[in-house]
Amino acid sequence: MIFNFADYDQLLPLITNSLIAGALLAIVGGLIGVFVITRDMSFAVHGISELSFAGAAIALLFGANVVLGSVFGSLSAAALIGILGSKAKERNSIVAVLMPAGLGVGILAIALYKGTSANKFGLLTGQIVAVGDSQLGWLAGICILVLGVLLVIWRPLNFASLDPDVAAARGVPTRFLSLVFMLLLGLAVAASVQVVGALLVLSLLVTPAASALRVSRSPIWTPLLSVGFAMLAVLGGILLALGAGLPISPYVTTISFLIYVICRLIENQRGKRA
Repeated sequence: MIFNFADYDQLLPLITNSLIAGALLAIVGGLIGVFVITRDMSFAVHGISELSFAGAAIALLFGANVVLGSVFGSLSAAALIGILGSKAKERNSIVAVLMPAGLGVGILAIALYKGTSANKFGLLTGQIVAVGDSQLGWLAGICILVLGVLLVIWRPLNFASLDPDVAAARGVPTRFLSLVFMLLLGLAVAASVQVVGALLVLSLLVTPAASALRVSRSPIWTPLLSVGFAMLAVLGGILLALGAGLPISPYVTTISFLIYVICRLIENQRGKRA
């Protein structure tokens, strides 16, 4: 059987922390993902995730805090991209350089790691029981920080994302906002890697927002739909993975992809009616 829900009542307490972490990450990913799409930074997310993976793998190798290692890697990548990649062409070339470097260093670190293979595999694809109490505290702190700063800068960041030239002409500090957003994105990626893994973090930070933008352009409904889609993908993926005994990332990505396909079909149907 692919799924076995016979002992679900006994297994659910094991993933309570993962469900809480998943819900927090869905809120952060859904909100920040809207800006990732509007600012055309999907490729940057993947680049940051590779450096986050490298930082986490090095921390794992030396017995340090994996979350802190992941945060350090993400913020380093985000700062480099934010400072050096002011234009899309420059940003893409920097990401293309960082990605193989981060992946190579991370693979070297996990190859040298002598611990359990589940820890190695989990950094790439996520684990449903990997979130302990201390790790949940770190993730909650990161999510609260990201949400707090994002809500403070939401309006000027939205203006700068939709029309940066006009925003700059009206005195909005677009350069500063871009750097702050990159650092927030780095923190969001670092937190997401702990649950869904480095390879498939796009399913949380990009796909839900891309789906929401297919069916709505409302400044209110788009982020709400994005959060809802992310919540459905993450929590649904965790619950399905528990019944199958497999990593959560295949389920999260499959649910995210199906939501995107449905949203595209709805968009096409609306276009035909129009």
